[in-house]
Amino acid sequence: MILTVLLILACCFLPMAMVAAQPWKICGGSKYTANSTYQSNLESLLSSSFLVVSGDPSSGLFGKAKRGVAPDTVYAVALCRGDVNASACSGCVDAAFAAAMTQLCPLSKDATVFYDECTLRFSDEDILNMDAFVFVNTSAAVGGAALVLMNITSEPMLPGWDTDTNTKNFTEFFRKMQNDIVGQVLSSTKHYAAIRVDMDDTSTTSSTLPRRLFCLGQCAPDLIEDICYNCLKNFSDLATANFAGRQGGRILALRCNLRYDTDKFFAGEPTWSSGSSSNALVPSPAPQPAPLLPTWPKHKSKTNADEDEALIWGLQGRSSEFTIYDFSQVLEATDNFSEENKLGQGGFGPVYKGRFPDGVEIAVKRLASHSGQGLTEFKNEIQLIAKLQHTNLVRLLGCCYQGQEKILIYEYLPNKSLDFFIFDETRRALIDWHKRLVIIDGIAQGLLYLHKHSRLRVIHRDLKAGNILLDREMNPKIADFGLAKIFSTNDNEGNTKRIVGTYGYMAPEYASEGLFSIKSDVFSFGVLIFEIVSGKRTSSFHRYGEFINLLGHAWQMWKDQTWLQLVDPSLATESHTKEIMRCINIALLCVQENAADRPTTSEVVAMLSNETMALPEPKHPAFFNMRVTNEEASTVVAASSVNGITLSAVNGR
Repeated sequence: MILTVLLILACCFLPMAMVAAQPWKICGGSKYTANSTYQSNLESLLSSSFLVVSGDPSSGLFGKAKRGVAPDTVYAVALCRGDVNASACSGCVDAAFAAAMTQLCPLSKDATVFYDECTLRFSDEDILNMDAFVFVNTSAAVGGAALVLMNITSEPMLPGWDTDTNTKNFTEFFRKMQNDIVGQVLSSTKHYAAIRVDMDDTSTTSSTLPRRLFCLGQCAPDLIEDICYNCLKNFSDLATANFAGRQGGRILALRCNLRYDTDKFFAGEPTWSSGSSSNALVPSPAPQPAPLLPTWPKHKSKTNADEDEALIWGLQGRSSEFTIYDFSQVLEATDNFSEENKLGQGGFGPVYKGRFPDGVEIAVKRLASHSGQGLTEFKNEIQLIAKLQHTNLVRLLGCCYQGQEKILIYEYLPNKSLDFFIFDETRRALIDWHKRLVIIDGIAQGLLYLHKHSRLRVIHRDLKAGNILLDREMNPKIADFGLAKIFSTNDNEGNTKRIVGTYGYMAPEYASEGLFSIKSDVFSFGVLIFEIVSGKRTSSFHRYGEFINLLGHAWQMWKDQTWLQLVDPSLATESHTKEIMRCINIALLCVQENAADRPTTSEVVAMLSNETMALPEPKHPAFFNMRVTNEEASTVVAASSVNGITLSAVNGR
């Protein structure tokens, strides 16, 4: 995800060219009338002390509240710096409120005020629910425009600074500091860190440049980790581009902020320091891994200054079940990625079986260095799967990120994937109807967790037989979250210009317009049911009667009441006719052309678990009218793709 940071420059940037004194302000919105209901609601908020100033210390002295009813509702969010005590925090927010209303933004319905110790915004727009906004620009994601401060008067160039000779070394040092602060913020329960970074003696030949920098970074407690990471990452990129050679600088926004200086500017000792072998503080050791995970040493040295390490290290610090492995450990586990251990090959790279010295078997996904989406998928899977825990989701044990190597390490599932069985004439006989029904129900339960019951609402976007893995008891586990998207709990759909996924499983609104939602995954699930019941791929080089996909074929058979001909011949259907018919009915409901007509995941699970629940009659499915005549069969059928090919604007899978 790319966040667009709004720089307050030129006419929008108060020619603080820059004003040295706080507070700084952003005034916007329409005006309210003196002594109006809106003003009364504002004053009510000012006197309510809505900040969390006691109790859970992880709250980070943060508050949000609203007063009144539309059209006079006032929303407010405030965040105090992590080193400020409760009393100073309350005083700072009160002062910000009063200054905004009387001096800085009089009668403005929307005002943001930045002090050194706190930030406040009130607005007539709802700015409260920011826990999962991923697909928005920075102005929305951080609750207001970013204010870039580069005060030429108070922040002069570094002594002895020479652009030609110092830029490279200092930029590398500066980048290291930015990576360190992002990692430390993500690994802190308060989403706050204040660090000191020391320059290596060999990093520069100039004796006048600073030997250390101090940096503070913070995110509001209601920001989920990936938004916090993206906000700080974008701010650090801005800092690198704009602050080179300056003694200090800061970028402020409502829900995240970043500041550095050559002098210590925060209270107390740094929460983390680096660069000094004698007195450097080190991050708290990661919790011990879960019993089934290897207990031998993990990769702990950050030799590469790439900013993406910050995300990974932040996750390890938060999860006792997520481990970072050394590349040498992965080589040993996979026998140097031997062909004998290779389980399969995807567009993003091969998957290998491995075994740790303690006997734990693993599946190792080695992302190809040439893949245009390798890093995106890598980060996506880490951010998502490391936070998701469900019996019907594949478990991510850890990763390896070293040099050009990007490796994901999963639990090993010995029965491979669903397509390995159901599309093979011999092996599909090993899965009787009872097992297939368990697989259908397990996939539905995993989807329900993703869509409703997990901490994040996740749209998978690439649900297919090849991404359903089977354990020793043939229980299904949904895998491959490289294309998944996180949703706000209040949002129902999103859209994209870059269509990715697998033909045959794509919902029509996604394939044609880029619209995706939980109903997109429901559509893919319906296709999976058809494949599980029939043992046939939804689209392939052979056609089904006059249709070129399984959906049209199934719809015609349903209307003609000949649906039993759709069922895999290897299944003994006599004693399961009602169950199979019910599954076909549910599948047809899931693949209806109009997304609004499709059931929700909760409704699908209810239909599967309650045999007495009446099922509605399905409407025609998507793509049902795709047929071929004898004259056009040779061209149209040849154009049909074999199912399993994932499409990407960057690189096909």
